[in-house]
Amino acid sequence: MTSAVTGLEIAHVIEQKFPGAVQDATPEGAVVSGERLVDICTYLRDDPEQGYVYLSSLTAVDRLDHLEVVYHLQSIKHNRLVVLKVKTWDRESPEVPSVTAVWKGAWLQEREAYDLMGVRFAGHADLRRIFLWEGFAGHPLRKDWLNMPGGQMPGLERFPGEPGGPLEGRG
Repeated sequence: MTSAVTGLEIAHVIEQKFPGAVQDATPEGAVVSGERLVDICTYLRDDPEQGYVYLSSLTAVDRLDHLEVVYHLQSIKHNRLVVLKVKTWDRESPEVPSVTAVWKGAWLQEREAYDLMGVRFAGHADLRRIFLWEGFAGHPLRKDWLNMPGGQMPGLERFPGEPGGPLEGRG
């Protein structure tokens, strides 16, 4: 059975190696500085006592006053999981460093977070939309997206499939 390392435990480990890099910690995860993110992730991957060689998930969360990028890491050797987070308070141009140099699996997941949440990943070699077309207005998983000028979707009065919407009756 895989065991979860608490945010408090991993925060202590990170703080020993990178003093001042932990911004907050809860039992669920540790919030780290974006400026130190790549160094922290490289350490957590390469240190034999940590061994977090697998990025199982990278996603973003809209907390209304800020955005969080959430990293779920797995140490296969030690059979444990950990959660790291990076906060960005800039809702207009949110940006965090790319971790594609640490985990190749971040390449696609960072593109997804960019497309749906609008978070830019500095250093990503091919950051572009993956689900929606270039020129699509906004980022639909952000909580403020429904309040964009033009309603739910620019040019549409209702969502497709909604009563009275453009795809009503199909299915």
